[in-house]
Amino acid sequence: MLGLTDIRVAVPEARFAVMEPKRGLFAGGGSTVRLPRQIPYAFAMELLLTADLVDAERALAMGLINRVVAADRLMDTAYDYAARIAANAPLAVSATKQSAVEGLAFDLESAYDNETRHSDRIFETEDAKEGPRAFAEKRPPRWRAR
Repeated sequence: MLGLTDIRVAVPEARFAVMEPKRGLFAGGGSTVRLPRQIPYAFAMELLLTADLVDAERALAMGLINRVVAADRLMDTAYDYAARIAANAPLAVSATKQSAVEGLAFDLESAYDNETRHSDRIFETEDAKEGPRAFAEKRPPRWRAR
């Protein structure tokens, strides 16, 4: 399930593994597809082939998670990420995520073409005009999702 998330926060006690090979099973469910795309190949293969547990600090070093925080800060940290994302222009955030996810399925040239399509669409929105205007006027932007 971790591979289906965009931003990952863990407590120091967290442990991560792809356990299927240790049980004689295939690591399906997308693990062999997503993991090598999300973290460096050598780290992905280490997790996929050894089925070893890695602690939160090792997972952080591998790029598997974004942050390690104390348990009493976990939800605050998650809400902080959510608030920072929600403060941005919703159409731009949505298009950015869509382009990033779609780009994983394309060769490099097609991914750039796809990014350009998203970019062109967003630059035509009211929010794309509001952002620079608010910055110039030194005020928070008022996003309208239009």
